Amino acid sequence: MDEPVGSGAVQSVRAFRVAGIVRVDRRTKHLVQRLGRGEIALICHRDLDGPCAQSLVSRGVAAVVNAETSISGKYPNLGPEILLQAGIPLLDDVGPAVLDEITEDDRVEIVGDRLYLDGALVAQGNLLTPEAVRQRLRAAKRNLNTELRRFVQNTMAYVGAEQGLLFEPSQLPVLRTRFEGRHALVVVRGERCLEDLQAIRSYVREVRPVLVGVDGGADVLLEAGFKPHIIIGDMDSVSDRALRSGAELVVHAYAHDGQAPGLARLQRLGLQGALFRSLGTSEDVAMLMAFEKGAELIVAVGTHSSLVDFLEKARGGMASTFLVRLKIGSSLVDAKGVSRLYRGGPPPVYMVGLLAVVAATAAMIFAWAPQVRGYLALIALKVRLLLGR
Repeated sequence: MDEPVGSGAVQSVRAFRVAGIVRVDRRTKHLVQRLGRGEIALICHRDLDGPCAQSLVSRGVAAVVNAETSISGKYPNLGPEILLQAGIPLLDDVGPAVLDEITEDDRVEIVGDRLYLDGALVAQGNLLTPEAVRQRLRAAKRNLNTELRRFVQNTMAYVGAEQGLLFEPSQLPVLRTRFEGRHALVVVRGERCLEDLQAIRSYVREVRPVLVGVDGGADVLLEAGFKPHIIIGDMDSVSDRALRSGAELVVHAYAHDGQAPGLARLQRLGLQGALFRSLGTSEDVAMLMAFEKGAELIVAVGTHSSLVDFLEKARGGMASTFLVRLKIGSSLVDAKGVSRLYRGGPPPVYMVGLLAVVAATAAMIFAWAPQVRGYLALIALKVRLLLGR
């Protein structure tokens, strides 16, 4: 990078310049698996969502070029703000034609709001600034009530069609992993999912729940230092490393036609997986499987439950999620956002007090227990003898 971006803000458009190898994909979640540090990501992602932006940040990209509009105003998506706060510039809305002009491994250069390939101008867009992002988000928030009304109407329209999730028994896959009488931790790659998982690390180590990664949630578990027992989903956003981790693999098959696109990927990797044919999203199916397999408690991390969550997933309703959560009821504990519940540590005065108590206890032992002094003297004598002194 010729002129670095600092303090989470893009420098002036005219002065900004960055060059690097480009990675290209219309699906951001596929692109991040190939991205290297210092490279430029060329995406086509309307309303760039938070989880995808966080994935780009974690890969250490030098810049992001979006062929689409990163904030259309439909809803207040957080992706652009996340990128800029991490000091990653975003050249926005350069047009889909650039995807035909630039190919993988090309070296491109961004100068201001323009994109160059081999010195030739190939696209021009908007280099977003923090203020521009804030203005667009404010406008999008004003549109939220309209989207909420449409979302609720769609949800109610599909409740009848998906009520089988509530009343009909599922055709569960045969698994080696036992759920009955155990806790199940279902991890989805959602906003702040890694932080939330770290916040309940002691729970995971002490209780040892069944670890279920939903697609990319399996990579979150690995990143946190845990090995998933089960990976379930469409298998489109999980890494090869996670799939080869030794976890049991369950491919979510579509209920209406039985198609399971994720199975083809497993076959290409020489892996085998069970099929679970069911309505709903993969995270719905994961929680339903844990419940019907007899899990005593289901702890969910990173799951989607708000309007913005579902709009970021490009879903127009939440019928399946509503029905599944209604079915599993009090068995579900949603740990999303737990990392923000309490961040403080013990006040310094507590540590001073603790050290004072320890010192006082040690002093009392030495003062009132001569046998302790004798024992320590014996140890010192043995050490001197061993050293030949």
